[in-house]
Amino acid sequence: MADTAATVLLVSGSTRSASTNTATLRTAQALAPDGVTMVRYAGLADLPAFSPDDDREPLPPAVAELRKQIATADAVLFCTPEYAGSLPGSFKNLLDWTVGGGEIYGKPVAWINVAPEGRGDKAHDTLATVLGYVGAVVVELACRRLFVDRAAVGPDGMVSDENVRAGVGDVLRTVVDHIQQAVPRP
Repeated sequence: MADTAATVLLVSGSTRSASTNTATLRTAQALAPDGVTMVRYAGLADLPAFSPDDDREPLPPAVAELRKQIATADAVLFCTPEYAGSLPGSFKNLLDWTVGGGEIYGKPVAWINVAPEGRGDKAHDTLATVLGYVGAVVVELACRRLFVDRAAVGPDGMVSDENVRAGVGDVLRTVVDHIQQAVPRP
């Protein structure tokens, strides 16, 4: 499907082991279109609490790895729960570490909201605000609500619901199309 090779970084905002957000991104990784590499970021719980005093060289190793993964990706796809009416603290901490580095500036980003109707909107409103602040390019057509019932997550940790899988596939195609349109053709 893809004309050019692309890498999409998948970032879950949840540290929960049975997270439907992480299951959705595992599913995205399994559904990667030809020529597209999906890399799941796994260091959320390892990031130190953000401090402007530590946002200088040498960076804490977990922060350096986060920034490296963002820098080498062609796009970033997020999937995060909502806690206490906003982003989970650990995920907001991750986003705080992206401000000073600039790696996400101009980078195409999108997100999938897997919460049931009426939940998750505040987290995603906050995510949109922060991503705008750091200068990310939000691929609006790829930002989707795809409710994932916990029962739809199989023993393999992926979503089995065909409607959700189709929606994830649509998100991926939209992100990849955006990347390809941004790449100069010979």
